[in-house]
Amino acid sequence: MTIALHEPHTEDFQSLDQLHAAQDRKLQALGRRLAESPAWCEHLAKAGLKPTDLRDRASLAAMPTLEKADLRARYPFPLLTVPVEQVARFCATSGTTGLPVMFGFTRHDWEVTLVNQLARIYRTVGVRPDDRVYQGYGYGLWLGGPSMDVALAAYGAVNFPVGPGRAELMVQWLADHGYTVTTMSPLWLMTLLTAARKAGFEPARQWKLRVGLFGGQSVSATFRGEIEAQMPPGFMAHNIYGTTEAGGPILSISCPHSHAHDQMHLISEDSVLTEIVDPKTLQPVGPGEVGEIVITTLDKQASPVLRWRTHDLVRRADKPYDCPCGRKAFGLIGRIIGRSDDMLKVRGVIVFPTQVEDVIAGVAGLAKEAWQIYIDGDGSSLDQMEVAVERLPSATIGTEALAAEVAARLRTRLGLTVTVTCHADGTLPRYEAKAVRVIKRDVQR
Repeated sequence: MTIALHEPHTEDFQSLDQLHAAQDRKLQALGRRLAESPAWCEHLAKAGLKPTDLRDRASLAAMPTLEKADLRARYPFPLLTVPVEQVARFCATSGTTGLPVMFGFTRHDWEVTLVNQLARIYRTVGVRPDDRVYQGYGYGLWLGGPSMDVALAAYGAVNFPVGPGRAELMVQWLADHGYTVTTMSPLWLMTLLTAARKAGFEPARQWKLRVGLFGGQSVSATFRGEIEAQMPPGFMAHNIYGTTEAGGPILSISCPHSHAHDQMHLISEDSVLTEIVDPKTLQPVGPGEVGEIVITTLDKQASPVLRWRTHDLVRRADKPYDCPCGRKAFGLIGRIIGRSDDMLKVRGVIVFPTQVEDVIAGVAGLAKEAWQIYIDGDGSSLDQMEVAVERLPSATIGTEALAAEVAARLRTRLGLTVTVTCHADGTLPRYEAKAVRVIKRDVQR
């Protein structure tokens, strides 16, 4: 008899020793699978290795890392380990820096592995089979919306797969349909809250949402707190993190205990092994230290990755395996700090866009979902940067005073004097999913 996806599973509360044994067993099996792929054999041969050298966690560190250039060099179906005819569907990366990269899913990948991974996430945050879910992630080749659809169907939840957009209609439906759970970008929810106020709705009273799964964009605890303050009592905005290369939004999720500390569990460690390493040395970082997330998919059949460099930076928790929820094997990390390739260096000071967002989120009278950074150059060595913000109509002070306050807080936070411009409401772009925060201007302007 199979256990229902929504009921507690013993694997959710396995010990660290049990997890490590499963990882070792699956790594060895992965090595055998990759040995049947000429492309993978060629990739590993460049490092003087063969797939069967992958035997366990100890041997993993000797394997070469995988970069986007390695995949694009094998366009159009890079490192695919099954015939195309066995692929049930493809998903793709966003393609913001070049052609999108295609990742295949067998039927087992899509209907079993992904469903089980997301079911664990739903259990962790308390989604119930009778919940009404406003699914607000996008569709097409992007993985967010389609993955939620297939997993919610298997879980038994009532899915309303609207996706992002149509704000005026959604603020009405959120009241009329009685959605209790939502999956979307936090930026899109902030846009909906603004639209609701303009339309005369009171989300805290008229909406029924109690759980949100927010991904696609890492936001600060201050921003998240502002969202929760406008929502129905008890609503919890959970950070969720994943990548197309990992096989979905399945890598980490906050639980009701870790949520308050702005931390997430690496919840799929028995199906996607995660290393957190120094971006320069690729050596593991310790508790409390910042490192880059590197992933190895253990169960994926169609497009596995071995030591894929996400370039996403995160801080390991001081006590990674000490959460009161009991998920001791699934270590804790903080929210995504930024990307190693998004890091700016201004007059010798390292700046991440998330630091700027933290400041903006703490200033009353600003639109928290609308801000940008303008730079002249590639970001590796800058003399200056400009931060653009937007004044809400309800603000009690003017644009010049708001700009001065943001500049002062940035100076305190970063140790830098930066130019701040404050615009009228509706001037800066809004984003339904991943926001573009750093704009490179023409240095000849």
